[in-house]
Amino acid sequence: MKLITEHTENVKYFSESAGPNGEKKFVIEGIFMQAEQLNRNSRIYPKTVLENAVDRYVTNYVSKGRAVGELNHPESPSINLDKVSHRITNLSWDGNDVIGKALILNTPMGIIVKGLLEGGCQLGVSSRGMGTVDNKNGKTTVNDDFVLSTVDIVQDPSAPSAFVNGIMESVDWVYDGSNFIANKIDAFAENIKKINQQKNSEYYTESLSKEFTNLLKSF
Repeated sequence: MKLITEHTENVKYFSESAGPNGEKKFVIEGIFMQAEQLNRNSRIYPKTVLENAVDRYVTNYVSKGRAVGELNHPESPSINLDKVSHRITNLSWDGNDVIGKALILNTPMGIIVKGLLEGGCQLGVSSRGMGTVDNKNGKTTVNDDFVLSTVDIVQDPSAPSAFVNGIMESVDWVYDGSNFIANKIDAFAENIKKINQQKNSEYYTESLSKEFTNLLKSF
């Protein structure tokens, strides 16, 4: 499975009063994801695929207060708590659009987001998930194994194609039913291919032998 990211900029922010002292809380709201539409990454999410992914995410994360996202995308599906900036409080459907709402948290990254918003910076959101894709009739369709990891806050770039680079090909990830783990077997297989390309094959053979031993210990 590959890490898949999608960017959208149809998001607005506002502040709401909360608490007895009328302190303000920052909220962003808008279109977080879209189905049945060719996006800027030339990918299409069938509505049934996105519905299933969103339903699972709402049940397992949003409803339990665990749906947190980061400021900018990391290169893995895992959530880094030290980078969390917001908590997604609602995801609902409006036609083929997934309308989301998120509370900006008083974390270091959340404070940065608040400062950017108060300074007039336009920010967007970008979904992060895992899945496979098929190319059909010149279009890339996301398959029904898609799992939504979160929705992150990202900068709204002037050249979106330079920001969202589609599927990140650096690492394969495996979903074991509850967590994503790096596919170390695939990484090991790639290293084996390097042996024939190296002059000092004895050194690399010994190195890979140690790597294989450590790999077995991880299972």
